[in-house]
Amino acid sequence: MLGNLYPVKGKDIIAGFVYRTPLMYELDWYIKKILQDKEPDFSININKNSSNYPMYGSNVFAISPIRSSDGHTRIAINSHQPWSGPVTWYEAHLHSKEGLNITGGLFPGSPVIFKGHNKDIAWSHTVNDPDLVDIYKLKINPENDMQYLLDGQWKNFVVSIAPIKVKIFGPIKWTFKRDVLWSDHGPVLKTKHGVYAIRFSGYNLVGQMEQWYRMNKSNNLADFKTAMQMMQIPMFNTLYADKIGNLFYIYNGLIPKRIDGYDWNEILPGDSSKLIWNEYYEYAALPQVTNPKSGFLQNCNSTPYLASLNKDNPKKILPDNTGIEEFQTNRALRTIELFGIDSSITKNEFYNYKYDTYYSKKSVMNYARNSFLKNINTNDSLLLKGTQILKEWDLGNQKENRNAAIAHLTFKIKYAMEKYIYNHDDVMERFKSAVDFLMNEFGRIDIELGELQRLKRGNVDLPLDGGPDVLRAIYSSMQDSRKVAMNGDCFFQIVDWDENGKLYSESIHQFGTATLDSNSIHFSDQSILFSNKEMKPIWMELDSVRNNLVKSYKP
Repeated sequence: MLGNLYPVKGKDIIAGFVYRTPLMYELDWYIKKILQDKEPDFSININKNSSNYPMYGSNVFAISPIRSSDGHTRIAINSHQPWSGPVTWYEAHLHSKEGLNITGGLFPGSPVIFKGHNKDIAWSHTVNDPDLVDIYKLKINPENDMQYLLDGQWKNFVVSIAPIKVKIFGPIKWTFKRDVLWSDHGPVLKTKHGVYAIRFSGYNLVGQMEQWYRMNKSNNLADFKTAMQMMQIPMFNTLYADKIGNLFYIYNGLIPKRIDGYDWNEILPGDSSKLIWNEYYEYAALPQVTNPKSGFLQNCNSTPYLASLNKDNPKKILPDNTGIEEFQTNRALRTIELFGIDSSITKNEFYNYKYDTYYSKKSVMNYARNSFLKNINTNDSLLLKGTQILKEWDLGNQKENRNAAIAHLTFKIKYAMEKYIYNHDDVMERFKSAVDFLMNEFGRIDIELGELQRLKRGNVDLPLDGGPDVLRAIYSSMQDSRKVAMNGDCFFQIVDWDENGKLYSESIHQFGTATLDSNSIHFSDQSILFSNKEMKPIWMELDSVRNNLVKSYKP
């Protein structure tokens, strides 16, 4: 099978980036909705996530020397990804004689680091959600179904032929040929309920890999901003720090310039060219902050308008039809609560804040918990005991916490308060099921969270703290009567430069560097460290790498 892939050429890698990048802003979700049996409704896209997890995302936060107790600059590079599959983080250190020396995370098949650091700079991304996709319903000529109406004129679709190879049996293959249609809006899909065109950001751009490469090669803030100004990557919050204490945040996005007067979340009429946007907002117009006076920046899949503190935050200048978020996740709330009140942050405090397991009192979880306690009415002694456990819960999610497990089983929360609708009957049903499950499985309902929430990898089975949308983000699914972690906190780095620019950094992976080879000692050798909230050092200099090598080879 692999023999059919090689030789891999540069254009193949670029094509892979062009194909995969739109999946990060869920273009496939729109396509699936259009291809359903009935006309899709895009007015409320709260269920846009195509994964099994209703919440996913990332953390990144940094402090400059003015906010650290020792004059250091620190950044936590803490993206959250699935723990298996094609977008699982793989840790790598790239070094070349041409000056490349960078370590960080990438997805299998990438020749560049997506998030990480070299000796001089560090950066990370978090998923943002600007509106980058528009759907149009086309009027088709009743006398010629290869024409659509635009500005009062019938226009011909642009037609190309796509050869699709299908394996029939064994070595027997068949190539089917399908027409691929394009309108002035973009690619076209024909369905039983109509003909639709899709317009999406960056559809004609091929420079994503080059931009990430230039970010990899940057040695200072000017270099990094020059790379970001390429605007080939259509999304992702980006937060930067460097060895001389610079901090920089930008709500990166290829955000279309749309006209007013239309609901761009709805299906748009396809017969007017004025709705076909052709420009993006300029780099300078995007929400961004450089060197805030507070010495603090963060983004945890939250609004860019609260990336820092007080007057350091970006002003809202772009219109609502850009889709820019204005909510705070619990992770963002906790980050601001922890870092915002601490003006002299020690190294230990920085690490402790990264591993924080609490829900904010302003969080969706606390709102759901309080709503349930206010509305529950029961005389059942066991349910009353479960109610008391929830009432006494301090909103923490440590492995030893005896109040969190029942909460995890009872509440299904959202990132944003405005997207969460409390339904008492649904919550009550899950609460009763949680009580029954805990009693039947453990013989008590106040079990330690770590008994329920597990890290499993081959023969490794370990307790885990954390939970959905806490800074120690863990998303799990029920397997063999345990909640097994599947997503969230995974490979991450903490990077530290002292007052002289000397680098020290650490990393950890939830499993190990052998992501597929179950016979390798590195299949799960980092899991115990991960479970215990410990990290390992990163060696940047070649001499240090050689001194710590187990094996090396030259291809």
